Amino acid sequence: MSQRRSKRRLMNEINVVPYIDVMLVLLIIFMITAPLIQPSQIELPEIGKSAAPPAEPLEVTIASNGKLTLRDRAGTNEEQQVNRNQLVELIKARQAQNADQPVVIAADKNIRYEEVIQVMDMLQQQQIRKIGLLTKSK
Repeated sequence: MSQRRSKRRLMNEINVVPYIDVMLVLLIIFMITAPLIQPSQIELPEIGKSAAPPAEPLEVTIASNGKLTLRDRAGTNEEQQVNRNQLVELIKARQAQNADQPVVIAADKNIRYEEVIQVMDMLQQQQIRKIGLLTKSK
């Protein structure tokens, strides 16, 4: 009876030799084909250079007391004190001459942020384009 039991015993080992053979064949194939593969070239789009330099911005300054001044960096570079209605009229007139002229807002660091947003919102409601904030770099 002991002989019967030994013949019926299940084999619980996995023969991994065929898997190793397959992996070695794949490794050899990849080692041979990898140097033959050439990296692809990417054709990037080209752009033309702009003939005109970018326009100097109109600078709106909000002082610590809330007063507005406008400086045209492209023109005379003189500051001119304005109220909100005059500010909109002057900027619209300048952008009518040069539609690409940006507007930057510079405010004193002690002024409330709400006042800066109000000026920016007022300009946007009047369809003034290219509005940004001017900051000081450290």
